[in-house]
Amino acid sequence: MNGLYALKPWFARRLTLLRRKLIRSGVSPNAVTFAGMLCAGAAAASFALLPAPWAVVPVVVFLTARLACANLDGSIARETGKQTRLGSLLNEIGDRAADLLVILGFLPHISPSLVLGALLASSAPSWISIAGAAAGVRRINGGPMGKTERCLVVAVAAASGWYVPAAVVIVVGSALTAGVRLFQVVALCNSRAGESGHAGESGRSGESGRVGEDREHGPLSTRL
Repeated sequence: MNGLYALKPWFARRLTLLRRKLIRSGVSPNAVTFAGMLCAGAAAASFALLPAPWAVVPVVVFLTARLACANLDGSIARETGKQTRLGSLLNEIGDRAADLLVILGFLPHISPSLVLGALLASSAPSWISIAGAAAGVRRINGGPMGKTERCLVVAVAAASGWYVPAAVVIVVGSALTAGVRLFQVVALCNSRAGESGHAGESGRSGESGRVGEDREHGPLSTRL
């Protein structure tokens, strides 16, 4: 269930010219990550301070820029050979911080308890994905309420003023997404455990292949 995440390749192609220009200009992936955080903060400030529907234009512009930066930092790092473990760390921190900043834009419009619920719920899918990657399985992304869907819900709230329903949708959708991702991670972990068991049996029976050999890519890509 990829949701709007399935549009990522299409979105990446739209950014090709900008990506090439940034590479030619020597802009670092970490600078793009930081720019994404600034765009998220600007979107949150616009959402918080401007009434609906006047908030929708700046919110959509800044959220689109935030998503573009989230796409560009990894692609620039790969194309320029600047993939590093520190870059991976900064990428994760930048993404999480940007998500939280956008949710904080709800503060002037709804109760703090509902904002806190939205903050915790929207973080849960990422926690599960990172935990799965740390366990050695591929990173799980997508919806039904991933980063792109949350941005869409915020944009709808900025246009309509339906702040409470939007926050509730984020809470419920994020909880559902966390459950879906947890199910997928558990299934992948069980699959890897089964493969390891078969590898061990093959090793004992004298068949080719090393016991426990990892044929998949590393758990954490450096700038994704």
